[in-house]
Amino acid sequence: MTDEANGETNGAADPQQEQQGLRMNILAQFTRDMSFENNVATKGVQTSDIQPEMQVQVSLDAKKRNAEHQYEVITKFKITANNKSDGATLYLLELDYGGIFHVEGVPEDQLHPFLLIECPRQLFPFVRRIVSDVTRDGGFPPFNLEIVDFVALYRNELARRQQTEAPTTV
Repeated sequence: MTDEANGETNGAADPQQEQQGLRMNILAQFTRDMSFENNVATKGVQTSDIQPEMQVQVSLDAKKRNAEHQYEVITKFKITANNKSDGATLYLLELDYGGIFHVEGVPEDQLHPFLLIECPRQLFPFVRRIVSDVTRDGGFPPFNLEIVDFVALYRNELARRQQTEAPTTV
């Protein structure tokens, strides 16, 4: 609440003021690495025999750059299409897509989740488009990536790290 007589607040922070301090800009986006292995083309498999079963793996990486308030965030996607009938790999797409972000106003204790949740959310539509185009250009129906829950991905990674770091008792 504001004391109207002297214009002071009673210690409660205004959420709008806190949001105004947050600033994020995408300075650059880039494909760091990409590979598409089309086993159907190399082995001459008949396309009528194909019933793809998709598997998608996602990992994330973020690091501070030399410039103040700049971070590089890399999203790594590994997409495997296997034939349901015989388990043979139809194609394998690996894509490392990154962005350079200018981030200010995020408290230090919230910076790590911000970089690994919010920044990948900004990159995702571009990743989705690349995956769709590459699979279509590779002779398959365009693969439309499902939306990735980056919050769940972040929480799962934290839980995995806590389990591996936890001391084992004998």
